[in-house]
Amino acid sequence: MENRGKFITFEGCDGCGKSTQLRLLSEYLEKNGVPHIFTREPGGGKISEAIREILLNGKNSEMTDACEALLYAAARVQHLSDRVEPALNEGKLVVCDRYVDSSLAYQAYARGLGTDFIGKINAYALEHYLPDVTVFIDLTPEAAFKRKHGADENDRLEQAGMAFHRRVYEGYKAIAAENPERVVCVDGNQTPDEIFTEVVRILKERNCL
Repeated sequence: MENRGKFITFEGCDGCGKSTQLRLLSEYLEKNGVPHIFTREPGGGKISEAIREILLNGKNSEMTDACEALLYAAARVQHLSDRVEPALNEGKLVVCDRYVDSSLAYQAYARGLGTDFIGKINAYALEHYLPDVTVFIDLTPEAAFKRKHGADENDRLEQAGMAFHRRVYEGYKAIAAENPERVVCVDGNQTPDEIFTEVVRILKERNCL
C-alpha cells in the first residue's frame, strides 16, 4: 500500500528507560502534528490486555514457559488485528512498546525455548508485520534494576531473578547483531534527553519522521 504507515518498536530490559522515551516521542509527534498511535505488548486491545493481566500476574507462578510463550503469541495476533493493521492502513506511524523481539529475548533465550519454537508460533507476525525499525535501549539489567530500585513484586517476569534478566539482555544483544538492518542500539547509560536526541536522529534517517 502506497501510503502505508511505518511500524516502530522499542525494546530493552525491564527498567531501561523505554517508558520515558515513549513519553518524549509522544510529545514530539504531537507537537509536530505527526499522525500516530502508541500501543504496547502484551496488550493494545481488550482481548490482548486481558491476556496481559494473566501473563504478568505474580500469582500465576505455576505457568509453564511454553504456555507463557503461546499466550504472548496469541495476544500479538489479536493486537495486530485490533490496533496495528488499521493504523498502518490509515498511514499512521505505529509506535509499539515491545514486540516479537521481546518474545525472542525472554522466551527463546532466557527461558531456553529456542528461536525455532518462538519463530514458529510467531510466524504470522514475523511474515506480515516486521517493524521498519526497532530501537533497542542498551542497558544491562544490573544498571536497569539499580535505576528502578529493584524488581516490581507484582510483576511475574520482573521477579524471575537477575540470572534470568542477564539472559534476556544477552538475547537482545544477539538479536541486534543478527538484524543490524532493522535493530538500532542506543546507549541506555546516557541521559534521557541524549537518548531521545539519538532516537529522533535514527527515526529521521529511516524515513519514519
